[in-house]
Parts: sequence; structure tokens; C-alpha cells
Amino acid sequence: MSVFIIAEAGVNHNGDINLAKKLIDVAVDAGVDAVKFQTWKTELLVTKEAEQAVYQRENTSKNESQFDMLKRLELSYDAFRELKSYCDTKNIIFLSTPDEFESANFLCELQDIFKIGSGEITNLPYLRHIGSLEKKVILSTGMADMGEIEDALDILINAGTLKKNITVLHANTMYPTPMEDVNLNAMLSIGKAFDVAYGYSDHTLGIEVDIAAVAMGASCIEKHFTLDKTMEGPDHKASLEPDELKAMVKAIRNIELALGNGVKKPSKSEIPNIEVARKSIVTQRPIKKGEIFSEENLTIKRPGNGISPMRWDKIVGTVATRDYEEDELI
Repeated sequence: MSVFIIAEAGVNHNGDINLAKKLIDVAVDAGVDAVKFQTWKTELLVTKEAEQAVYQRENTSKNESQFDMLKRLELSYDAFRELKSYCDTKNIIFLSTPDEFESANFLCELQDIFKIGSGEITNLPYLRHIGSLEKKVILSTGMADMGEIEDALDILINAGTLKKNITVLHANTMYPTPMEDVNLNAMLSIGKAFDVAYGYSDHTLGIEVDIAAVAMGASCIEKHFTLDKTMEGPDHKASLEPDELKAMVKAIRNIELALGNGVKKPSKSEIPNIEVARKSIVTQRPIKKGEIFSEENLTIKRPGNGISPMRWDKIVGTVATRDYEEDELI
């Protein structure tokens, strides 16, 4: 099955629907499966006194509350309807993560897959509500331990979401994520412990971790992208630019092909090289009819279209039935 690649636009539209459409264009051009945004009403999401994360303050260079930052980045429900229609015309899947109940209910009319952000993994009422929608769910697990993941899965499943419709993404919630904190093997631990489809939501710089995750069996990859890393906003610096996104998709699709079906046998491309690269039993010197083949008058050389050297022990000690020249295939 093909890896499901989500290009995470998030809030990199800076509150501008025209920038959001440009991000959709970039995602389409890169060949991803889905482009994802975030939907919220600021008043329902955060208190007016909540502070920004350190990375948000550093990346925006603004000393403001989370409320003020999010209010600047908020798009209306009508804007998301327009973006969904735009995605449909471009033949790309529209996704958005709801950050509170009202937005979750609104997004039901626009999407069949719900991405749950890492910050909600301990939000029981929210998980129960998303689970009750009986949609496909992609669950990010940044900042979580195995017990918290287990609890979240139990809530989603008990609320009505089928386990087969859940994909769990390993993630690290730091923008950008230091390489020493990636812990990609934890992705495999999640898949094994919960017998669930797994993937990786990546916040590292570059694309190599995403490629490694696919090689390790990830069925879903999520990656932030932007029009320009130097733009003002909390997530631009840890996002891929258009050319990088395109390179990531190409690399992932190549790795999918390279993984193959697991059956070890000569491939279509290498079959013509078998005769050239392998060897056969040949004569070391002229041999007369009736002479016994021995280690002194036989040797092994290319090409490989004669008797295989694997039959050496069966040929040595037998009698030549005709005369042979030097370097002749037996």
C-alpha cells in the first residue's frame, strides 16, 4: 500500500486565504496525497493569559500572548469551505485538524479523516468526541508515553472508531526537532505494542528522517511545509520549502519501489547479467578423450553459461568423453 503523505500547511498561511491557496498549489505540484491545515476559534481554544511556547516566541519575534498570535492566524469557517473546494478542483485531499469541539463538528462536512494533534492526546472529552464521529483517525503522539497512547486509543475505540481506521504517528513536539530526540525506533515500538498502523509526523530539518521512517515501515508521513522559511510566523523555520517537499515525495516514492515484495530471486534487470558475472567449469589445458577430469586439468572461469562450479565435486573424477581444447567449457 502506498505511503500516505500529508503536507502540513498548518498556520503557514499567516491568516491569508490567498497564501493558503498558494500552499495547496505547492502541495499539488510536489505530489503529496493530502494538504492539512488547522481549524479553531481562538476564544474556544486558549485563555487570554496563555503564553506562547518558547519556539513560537523566538520564531515570531513578538512578545504576545498565544491568544493574540492565534487570533492573527485564524481563518474563518467560510475560508475553509473555500479551501476545501479549491482542493477538490486540484484533486488533492483537504484535511484540517480541529482544535476544539465546534470546529470538529464543522469539519465533519469537509473531511473523512480526522488528524488529532499531539496536544490533544490527554484530552479525554475531545478524544471521545472525535472517536464518536466514526471517521478515520490519524493520532499524533508527541510528548506522550506508551501508557498515554494506550489510553487515547482505548477512548477512541470505545467511542466508536474502528481500530483498523486508526493510524498512530510517532512525533517529537519541538520545532525543529534535534536529531538525538527523534527516536525513530519508538515508531516501531508503537506499531508492535498496539498492533496498529503507524507512521511519523516529522519536525526535523531536512528530509532524511522521513525517508528512514518509510524504509522502517511507516504507512503515513506528515511534514510541515512553507512557501518561504524566512516568512514571519511560528512554524516557517522548521518547514520544508517547495523544492524540498518535492524532493521528499520523490525520495519516499523511490523507497516504496525499492522495498519490493520481499521475495529474494533474480530481478528482471539482473537476469541478463547472470551469464556474464557467474562462472563455469572449463579446461586448464587440452584434455584427451578418456582422460580423467581432475583439479589439475580443470579450472573455473567466466562466462557462466556452462556447468556450474557448484557441480565441481560431481565432475572431478569423471572421464572425458571427447577431446577438449584449453579454456573450453565442459
